[in-house]
Amino acid sequence: MIIQLHPQIPLITEKGPGQAVAMIDYSEEHNLLWVVILDDGGAIWTLPNSKVRGFPNETMGRKAESIE
Repeated sequence: MIIQLHPQIPLITEKGPGQAVAMIDYSEEHNLLWVVILDDGGAIWTLPNSKVRGFPNETMGRKAESIE
């Protein structure tokens, strides 16, 4: 299933920050895949859940976390 995200979700990826424009869900047996347009240069990447993070938000108690 492909879901278009509206509004887009800002994410931090191993390739740099970007905007998630869609999500691909193959089923319970697979990671979600995020379709992200990178802020720097506009390259489009599809990345698994383990390679993306939400932006830190102190108000919500979400601290920065590195992507390994």
